[in-house]
Amino acid sequence: MRSLRLERKPRRGRPVKSGRNAARSGRGMPAQHKPFGRRRPPANNIFARALRAARAWAAFRRPMLALSAGLILLAFVAALFIGGYVGRTLQRSNQTFAALIDDAGFGISQVHLAGNRRVPPESILAALGFAPGQSIFSADIHAARARLEKLDWVASADVKRRYPDDISVHIVEKLPFALWQSDSGLYVVERSGTVITANGVAEFKKLPLLLGEGGSNASEIVDAVSQHRAVWARMRAYQRVSNRRWNLILDDGVLVKLPEADWQKELDALEHLIIDKGILERDVSEIDLRSPTQYFFVLRSGEKKNEPRGNAA
Repeated sequence: MRSLRLERKPRRGRPVKSGRNAARSGRGMPAQHKPFGRRRPPANNIFARALRAARAWAAFRRPMLALSAGLILLAFVAALFIGGYVGRTLQRSNQTFAALIDDAGFGISQVHLAGNRRVPPESILAALGFAPGQSIFSADIHAARARLEKLDWVASADVKRRYPDDISVHIVEKLPFALWQSDSGLYVVERSGTVITANGVAEFKKLPLLLGEGGSNASEIVDAVSQHRAVWARMRAYQRVSNRRWNLILDDGVLVKLPEADWQKELDALEHLIIDKGILERDVSEIDLRSPTQYFFVLRSGEKKNEPRGNAA
């Protein structure tokens, strides 16, 4: 098989140049630019002159232009805030979002309460601060718990979300220990002496009564007296004296003076006087147990008596 090379025939009337000659003939010829339309001379009216002046001013004063534009933008934003436009727009957006959340089933519809015996449900709901239908995602449970723990009777609170639309609240209430009468009023106190409330104290009239400044912290002596049945049965109040020692006020207003130290042993002595000596059946208004060697008694007539320990009247 042979290979045939086909040569291109020249057109009639036009000589054919070789590629080399064509390249040579094209060398050195200047490029031609064809005009596209007609170029008009610049306008010279008032608007054109103003535009050229503005361009020239901007070209030489760009920093001032940027500063001026920034100040104008800042003033505009400030006007929006001061006029309340931004706040109203955000509020409408939040309301729209809340409506969408509620429609999706995530709006708060129920609050489950547990552990509250003395705290009214309405007080708990007010402290929570949640609105019906509010988005369960926007409910600030940490702030709600802090508000609950500021209520008088709440020792601690646990607030949880229960999806899709419930809030669970568990309350641990403070335990009333005694009533404390101070110069500023009558209070219910905890075992630690911490004041619970001054409201509704009449409900707790059977609790031990503490008197005097510093008398709220009386758990030790109250527990000790409760171990002496005869003394406990006749107790009316515990009186703190100069924040140093205790007096016991018994039935019929009998005053028992305890020493500052080793007062626990004197409770044994008082139990002995009540049970074995029948001291409270006599016309006694005061029993002084502060001496380690003598009992001192004050009769209702005002007469004072003293007896050696172990030989009491």
